[in-house]
Amino acid sequence: MTFQLSVLDRSRTRQGRPPGEALRETVRFAQEAETLGYHRFWVSEHHSVPGVAGSAPTVLAAAVAGATSRIRVGTGGVMLPNHRTLVVAEQFGVLESLFPGRIDMGLGRSVGFTGGIRQALGVSKDAMGGFGEQLRELAGWFGGAPPVRGVHALPAEGLRPPLFVLANSSGADVAAEAGAALVIGGFSESAAAAAERYRAGFRPSAWWERPYVVVAGNVAVAETREAARRLLMPEAWAVAHSRTHGVFPALRSAEEVEGMDMSERERGFYEGALRGHVFGTAEEVGASLGALVRSTGADEVLVTTGSYDRDALLDSYRRLAALVGRGRGAADPSGAA
Repeated sequence: MTFQLSVLDRSRTRQGRPPGEALRETVRFAQEAETLGYHRFWVSEHHSVPGVAGSAPTVLAAAVAGATSRIRVGTGGVMLPNHRTLVVAEQFGVLESLFPGRIDMGLGRSVGFTGGIRQALGVSKDAMGGFGEQLRELAGWFGGAPPVRGVHALPAEGLRPPLFVLANSSGADVAAEAGAALVIGGFSESAAAAAERYRAGFRPSAWWERPYVVVAGNVAVAETREAARRLLMPEAWAVAHSRTHGVFPALRSAEEVEGMDMSERERGFYEGALRGHVFGTAEEVGASLGALVRSTGADEVLVTTGSYDRDALLDSYRRLAALVGRGRGAADPSGAA
């Protein structure tokens, strides 16, 4: 299979365990991903979410980059509406200066999950509508044409950490206009159409000379199809719980989830959350990923799987690396631009 294989880790917390443990596990996971030959390792931004410890992605990315030596490190992503573009440029300028040639700038347009979080962050729900303008403003800080006269984003000015835009199918046009790489969330049927529209509208930029498509989603590999499905159950339950209770919780084990007495509504969300992923034996996953890459023309697959059983999860990532021909020390230290 001729595509890059990367990891997005959300620093998922486990029921009864401290959030700091999840962050330290993220750093250790990045070290293992580097050994397995994964191309990138990204971390995410979530605020006031009990089930996710990663609230400061550039800080966590610095810890990951400092603990590794070859794998590319980035964010998936920094939610641009939550921040001033000057501060984002400065943060990535510092990262790129400390770890030259290894930093990816993945940006998204989501805002807080609830009204209270948005209030605490000082943003409104409609702030997402200005994402395209924010990207143009950010480019000015890096490109030596500062949006505010006499102000310079140091040490970012003149640097070019690769820009990625996280989007669903409707965000493909924004990524294309910005000349950014496109990260499509989810393995849905609309991914192929989004990738095609993005390529058709892509404008070469200082960030990327040609279109670059990443498809992101859950992939689980195990000895049996049922064992792979069990890896996805804790996250599926957390999604169902958030839809029915308004809070995204820490993960519980698959055994606990199996024994839960869910309401009909919660069960419906749970079963829905188990669909749309790639899972099974190595042979099954290989066939599914091959079909996905062919249909989307993706250059890269970003694996976002999280689970309660960390040993089984790591085994899945090992099997996946072996499946696509990665190996110890195989990580490419260069970007794909």
